[in-house]
Amino acid sequence: MNTSELALVIFTIAAQMSVGAVLVLGGVHFFATRYAGIEEADKLSDLALLAIGPVMVFGLIVSVLHLGNPINAWRAITNIGTSWLSREILFGILFAGAGFLFTLMQWRKIGSPGLRNIVALATAAFGVGLVVSMAMVYYTLPSVPAWNTWTTLASFFTTTLLLGALAISTAFVGSYTYLHARGQAESEKQREILVITLRWMALVALVMLGLQFIILPLYMGYLATSGPTAEQSAAILIDEHGVLFATRLLLIFLGAGIFSIFIYTMSRSNRNLRLMSTLVYGAFALVLVGEVIGRYLFYASFARIGPL
Repeated sequence: MNTSELALVIFTIAAQMSVGAVLVLGGVHFFATRYAGIEEADKLSDLALLAIGPVMVFGLIVSVLHLGNPINAWRAITNIGTSWLSREILFGILFAGAGFLFTLMQWRKIGSPGLRNIVALATAAFGVGLVVSMAMVYYTLPSVPAWNTWTTLASFFTTTLLLGALAISTAFVGSYTYLHARGQAESEKQREILVITLRWMALVALVMLGLQFIILPLYMGYLATSGPTAEQSAAILIDEHGVLFATRLLLIFLGAGIFSIFIYTMSRSNRNLRLMSTLVYGAFALVLVGEVIGRYLFYASFARIGPL
């Protein structure tokens, strides 16, 4: 692994987490508004929204390091009609731009709620386009069997929703703590919104974990039966990077599995919010590290049919 691949690890994880956070936050805000009213829903959501933008911008800046000549980065967008890479860059710019616009409108309450919802939906659509384009860059490489499989698209989206759910859980806990410290989160409605959000995000994490543990065996089975180059990729994962491979599985199992079960169980009784918050932070940290390792292994598994 060299600097360019490490840049891609950071970019793809940051971008997918940002997209997942936007998608999840939209759903949470929709139901929170109907449960407690838009004013109460905005108190937690607006602060959480501010955390998404910097993560995406950081990922875009780091992604430029992948290019041999960053000064010519603008040229990569000129082949939108034929290149998934160009589409990925375009959707990344559109997602970041629309996200910034929506954050500004939502934070300053510019325009009607309906208009802000339209911008939010456009941001989400650009985000989905970004993840699809990102996956297709690798899926459309038949010379790299480890990437040329439907599991690339599936795993990118499970990572998107898993990190998005845990990121929003973490952001909501941080927002509630901040508001509580300033005496603005004393209402029972705020606590209820937080606890219900954590309960549903724990369920989302468990579902995404289950999907990952279905996709992974299918992926390894595909590598084992798709020729010598695919077998070479499997050997890289199991033999050369076996410790990292096992560590990644352990981290996401603990974070998205064990911790999420505790969070869900505790949210049902609405007790010990401090411990629940600590578990949320821990789950997010464990899964984030696990997904970074998983993406590192994704690039490390590169083995190509034919000459380089």
